[in-house]
Amino acid sequence: MTLQPINDDLFDRVVEIRRDLHRHPEISNQEFRTQGRIIAVLEQLGIPFRTAAETGVIADIPGQIEDAPCIVMRADIDALPIHEETGLPFASKKPGIMHACGHDGHTSMLLGAASMIIKNKKPKIPIRLLFQPGEENGSGAKILIKEGALDNAAVIFGGHIDRHYPLGTIIVTEGVVNASSDRFIISIGGKGGHAARPHETVDAVVVGSLLVIALQTIVSREVNPAHPSVVTVGRFDAGTAGNVIAARAQLTGTIRAQDKEVREMLQDSIRRIGKSIGQLHGANIDVEIKEGTPLVKNPPDLVSICRQAAISIVSDKAVRELEVANMGAEDFGHYLSKIPGCYVRFGSITSKQVAHPAHSSKFDFDERVLGVGAAYYHDLSKIASEYVVNQIP
Repeated sequence: MTLQPINDDLFDRVVEIRRDLHRHPEISNQEFRTQGRIIAVLEQLGIPFRTAAETGVIADIPGQIEDAPCIVMRADIDALPIHEETGLPFASKKPGIMHACGHDGHTSMLLGAASMIIKNKKPKIPIRLLFQPGEENGSGAKILIKEGALDNAAVIFGGHIDRHYPLGTIIVTEGVVNASSDRFIISIGGKGGHAARPHETVDAVVVGSLLVIALQTIVSREVNPAHPSVVTVGRFDAGTAGNVIAARAQLTGTIRAQDKEVREMLQDSIRRIGKSIGQLHGANIDVEIKEGTPLVKNPPDLVSICRQAAISIVSDKAVRELEVANMGAEDFGHYLSKIPGCYVRFGSITSKQVAHPAHSSKFDFDERVLGVGAAYYHDLSKIASEYVVNQIP
C-alpha cells in the first residue's frame, strides 16, 4: 500500500486546507471562519450546499437516481479551548484554542473526497456531506438532525484520526466503538458552622467525601465486569476557609457505558446512593443527570461495506479492529439513533513520532493520513451506493 493513495496535487490541496484550519481554530458553535473556508472549497468544486446549525454546512452531490435515498458522510469541524504547544510552523494563531483532536484533518479529508467524487462519474445515488459544528460540546449532531441533515438519508458514515494505531491502518470494528456519555451534578446542602464545634453542623465536605467513595462501588460491585463502564467524579467544590465547616458542596462527574441498560442502571444507582447518604447524614442532596451522547454501535452489514472500502485503500492486512473497549464519547451516536451507520478510525502515527494523546496541547498527526481518509471516503461512496441501490424495492 502507498501511504499517499491520492494524486500529489490533490494531496497538497488537502494538506493546505488542513494547515489553514489549524492556524485558525474555532471552538464549538463559533466556527464561522471554518464554515467560510469549507464553503469556498465547495463553490470551487461546484457542489450545492446550504448552511445549517448556524456554523455548519450541508452539501449535496447529485446522483444518477435523483429521488433515491442519499448516503451521508460526516466530518466534525470544531477545535478545543487548549493552548497549543506543538511548535508546528502552522500552529494556532489563537491563544488558548487549538485543533487538539484532529477535526481539521477530518474536514480536509472529506473535502478531498468530495473533489474526487465530483470529478469522477456521477455517483449512482446522491452523496450528502455534513460539516458538523459543536462535536466537542455534544450539541452539533442534534441540531443538524433537527434541521434536516438526515432527510431522505439511508446510511451515514464517519471516522476519526487515531494516534493509537500506525499510519496506513484503518480500524473497522463491529459492535460498540464509543461509549455513551452523561454528566451528573450532585448538590449537597448541609449546615455550616465553626470548625471547633462539628456537633452543631452537617458537614457538606464529609457528606461529599462519603459520596465520592460510595459512587466508586457502583461499577466495581453493581455492574457485570463484562460490560465496560465508568463513573468518575471529576470535580469537588466546597468550603470557604480552613476553620469553617462547609454548608454546601457540589460534585460533578461523568458516566460512561457501552450498553443501554447499564447506562440506565448507572444513572439510577447514582440517584439512589445520593438519596440514601443524604438521609443517613441529615443533608439535602439533589442529583441532576444531564444525558449526553448515545453509544456508537456499528452493525455487521455496514461494517462489511466499510471493510471493503478500507481494504481497497490500505490492503486486508492493514484493516484492524479496536484492541480494547473505547470509553470515549462521540455525538455521532445521535445520527445512529435515527439511521444505520458505521464509524471507523484512521491510524496516524509512525514509529518516529511520540503519540501525544488527543485533547493534549502537543497533539498532532502524520498528514499522510489525510490522503488515506480522502481515498477511503471516495471508495466508500461507490461501495455504499451499490448497497443502498440493492435495498431499494
